[in-house]
Amino acid sequence: MTTSISESGHAAAPGDEGPAPSPVPRQGRIRSALSRRLGGDAPIAQQVHEILGNPDEVAVKAYDGSQVGSDDAIATLIFHAPTAFSRLLSAPGETGFGRAIVSGDLEIKGDLLTALELRHHLNKGRGKRYMIQALLRLAVTSGAPLKFPPPPPEEVKVNGREHTKKYDEEAVSQHYDASNEFYRLMLGPSMAYTCAVWENADVGLDAAQEAKFDLVAKKLGLRPGMRVLDVGCGWGSFLIHAAKNYGVTGIGVTLAQEQVNFANKAIADAGLSDKIEVRRQDYRDVDDGPFDAVASIGIIESIGHDQLDVYSKHLYRVLRPGGRLLTHGVTAKVGGPNRIDHRGFLYRYCFPGGAVHELGDVISAHENAGFEVRHVESLRESYALTCRAWMHNLEKNWEAAKAEVGEGRIHVWHLYITGCIYHFQKWNGTLTHTLAVKNHDGGRSDMPMRPDWD
Repeated sequence: MTTSISESGHAAAPGDEGPAPSPVPRQGRIRSALSRRLGGDAPIAQQVHEILGNPDEVAVKAYDGSQVGSDDAIATLIFHAPTAFSRLLSAPGETGFGRAIVSGDLEIKGDLLTALELRHHLNKGRGKRYMIQALLRLAVTSGAPLKFPPPPPEEVKVNGREHTKKYDEEAVSQHYDASNEFYRLMLGPSMAYTCAVWENADVGLDAAQEAKFDLVAKKLGLRPGMRVLDVGCGWGSFLIHAAKNYGVTGIGVTLAQEQVNFANKAIADAGLSDKIEVRRQDYRDVDDGPFDAVASIGIIESIGHDQLDVYSKHLYRVLRPGGRLLTHGVTAKVGGPNRIDHRGFLYRYCFPGGAVHELGDVISAHENAGFEVRHVESLRESYALTCRAWMHNLEKNWEAAKAEVGEGRIHVWHLYITGCIYHFQKWNGTLTHTLAVKNHDGGRSDMPMRPDWD
């Protein structure tokens, strides 16, 4: 006589086996097999802390109730759901990390910069393969879905070919048309979303932005009666400053309708509507020159590599002889990454179509267009201070800012700004002013013999 083993472990005679056990679902069998192969039955927080290298300054808490690290750690990573590991595994590195935070599956309390520092040193010496295997083990043993969840809705997708006019209009609108009130809460009264110029760390953001506007105006040699073009003018802050303090007239162009609305109201409130205006227009369509000076403050990062010559040639065309172009923007280190990774967090969540050019490429494009480059200056440390001030404003006004753009979007900006602080502190890139002039026939530049803008 044969016997079988019931669920209770007792022997059962044939015909007395009781109800057949339910078959294990396919995903459960796969999970069970992977779990046996990968191991990893320690509490979730302990496994994560081990992957991070057991850092003293960072604590980890998890949805299974486990916790590792001190309550007064500099930063605490809180895993709210198993799907955090699915998101991390969907794009190991900055994109997966961003997806987990933006979705709310992963939260960071305390100093986000400290957490990002860990990301850059993750499993140093053990390689990407170890990290992926560790994340897979966590996903399997934590009960995370084996199928990757869809990206958060904040992940941007712009249709069409990069840097067509339609593409650029949609890309700019997705980032800058979010909410003028949100930007006011983050940027402060200056409404300038570009690097300020800090004499020292104590001057404050508003004074540093005023100093930036003044430095650009002086480098351009602005004087009463001159006509200025401000490309990528944002909320019109530099143009208003130049009209008020230097007596110029001119136009600003941007592709964000919310910026146009804000800027023209600010211009009217300042009583300057007869002198300056802001248009929703692609800089490539500006054809009502000539201008005596062109300010390009923070648009170069939105100019594709294949558009750099187009940018320089068009601005050369609309300038008078003797006119100056000031290009203010992020530039890449020689030999470092000079493209925004299409699979990376910055491209997918903030700046689709964005590009970071080597300084030499910017200079070459200017000179190929006919400009003479006269002065280059790095403001790298100033950008790190500017981003710190923006982060302070964002954290101080968190609830009001979240009401404007939503929980996911505010995390996008928080991560982006924190990454910028890290980037510029470490000299992974820099922020440069490149001053160029369109000479008269025969080579006369009308430039001073020595810089007169300090």
